[in-house]
Amino acid sequence: MIVVKVTYSVHDDYVHTNKKMIESFLKDFRKLDGTQFLYTILQGGESNTFVHISQYKNKEIQDQLLKVQSFLHFQEQRDKNLAVEPKIEFMNFIGSSNDSF
Repeated sequence: MIVVKVTYSVHDDYVHTNKKMIESFLKDFRKLDGTQFLYTILQGGESNTFVHISQYKNKEIQDQLLKVQSFLHFQEQRDKNLAVEPKIEFMNFIGSSNDSF
């Protein structure tokens, strides 16, 4: 399993747009085989900081998601509106309350 955590902050005036862009790529992600990955986005309260946690069964599904056009567009627009550069962390999966892939 591949687990990646990305934390970033956008400019305050971009928070609403960022949420809309997230909704757009999540809609496209839901059309894919959800038994192969879990993609979760969190916002720090009412702040401008977002955390994306992605869990992939394997490299193939990770590559597939990273090529989704709405996700690529989200990343491009987010990068133009960053207040703090993304911090990317590769995590080690230990366990969860539900069965994984």
